[in-house]
Amino acid sequence: MAQVGIVMGSDSDMPVMAKAAEILEELGISYEMKIISAHREPDVFFEYAASAEEKGFKVIIAGAGMAAHLPGMCAAIFPMPVIGIPMHTTSLGGRDSLYSIVQMPSGIPVATVAINGGTNAGLLAAKILATSDEGLLKKLKGYSQSMKESVQKKDARLQETGYKNYK
Repeated sequence: MAQVGIVMGSDSDMPVMAKAAEILEELGISYEMKIISAHREPDVFFEYAASAEEKGFKVIIAGAGMAAHLPGMCAAIFPMPVIGIPMHTTSLGGRDSLYSIVQMPSGIPVATVAINGGTNAGLLAAKILATSDEGLLKKLKGYSQSMKESVQKKDARLQETGYKNYK
């Protein structure tokens, strides 16, 4: 049974949404991924959001661009956390998506990550789940430790080679 729903309005969002899925896979978290347009197929969208709790989802990650209604509408229907990923757009650089997702009305919160922030959305979903899963919390701590070690290795190489030879 999937713990996280990943939903996007268009397949053009896939490169960003795949980053969320990759993090969930790395941490051993089950998910279901769908492409559903809140505007072009509202009946399908409503059924998805209304059945998400029954399916066992604990968090939904929703990515959308431009008007970006998908995350907010998920939050209006699904009673548990929704994480919105604003997509970069050619017309306004993703600011339209960001504003649409982050400016939710009182009572309908959507946790919003950076424009094209698929990795952070996956990590935030994992952190939400880790509040009640010690094993997952341990994996997240290991993930953080590996990031720290990666930076330390880069610095050691810089100190050894100097900035002119750093490649």
